[in-house]
Amino acid sequence: MIKTVRSIAVALSATALLSGLALAQSVDLTGAGATFPYPIYSKWFADYAQQTGVKINYQSIGSGGGIRQLSEETVDFGAADSPMSDDELAKAKGGRVLHFPTVMGAVVVTYNLPGVTRPLNLSGDLIADIFSGKTTKWNDARIVAQNRGVALPNSDILVVHRSDGSGTTYIFSDYLSTVSQAWSQSLGKGKEIKWPVGLGGKGNEGVAGQVKQMPGAIGYVELAYAKQNNLAYANIRNAAGRFVSPTIASVTAAAAGMKLPKNTDYRVSIVNAPGKDSYPISSMTWILAYQNQPDRAKGEKLVAFLRWAYKNGEKSAESLDYAPLPPSIVAQLQSRLNTMTVAGSQVGAAR
Repeated sequence: MIKTVRSIAVALSATALLSGLALAQSVDLTGAGATFPYPIYSKWFADYAQQTGVKINYQSIGSGGGIRQLSEETVDFGAADSPMSDDELAKAKGGRVLHFPTVMGAVVVTYNLPGVTRPLNLSGDLIADIFSGKTTKWNDARIVAQNRGVALPNSDILVVHRSDGSGTTYIFSDYLSTVSQAWSQSLGKGKEIKWPVGLGGKGNEGVAGQVKQMPGAIGYVELAYAKQNNLAYANIRNAAGRFVSPTIASVTAAAAGMKLPKNTDYRVSIVNAPGKDSYPISSMTWILAYQNQPDRAKGEKLVAFLRWAYKNGEKSAESLDYAPLPPSIVAQLQSRLNTMTVAGSQVGAAR
């Protein structure tokens, strides 16, 4: 009887081991990083697997985590909404990292105010004061002045921010640093901010969940997360002085004024872009990959996926509230893929 039990246990252990190996072998590429583009990346990876059989496992852990995992070479690609800094690029163990923009999106200021049905108007300097703890009541005179006719409650503003290293935080703080000198000098921009007030939520999902549960809360998330959770979000005053709602058109308008240098590495910001129709908290999001791939088979699969994404994936961007890249930039990025190599030999040739 004991031998039988042991035999069963050994058999089960072997089965589990083989299942684990099969699962590991069934994944062709692994990636990790930004939660900002997770809704569209999930669709892309599912569609690509259905069309090609190539399976991509992506961990939505935040831009900071994605950059760390790529730098340590524990994933095949990273993803971030904040471009890697020169210091981060220098520390990457696999050599030169290339930035590949994929889509553009909007970070929205979302809030939970029962009874307020009209979208709020908020200026950048006021948002900075709210998230730095200087403006603490919903019926503050400055909020009232920007929202004539809206009955605002005499209640505390409950700030919700990211608790993890986040590209969404980078975009949000990049914008606030651009429009508020006080914010720029005190808190600055980065994937992580030393928040003076508020509660932390992990990922865009965590912030959206906190705001949804707490009346009086305010936070910042990627547009798709606000829509998925039926959360209200504000119109933001842009560089032209107009209050603009986050839409595909207003993000596209922000990108229209983007001036890329001739030899760009695509580490560019489009926050507070000029133009009367531009939404001011707009950004590209990037897939990060080593120019010299350590594994030819994986390198070929990564390049093939990116080519597919630029040719086919951009078409589904708008259905998930992202703006597709301009065709001229897509053409440049297809050429950029030709620079991917393994031991000096090209893996990125167009097919």
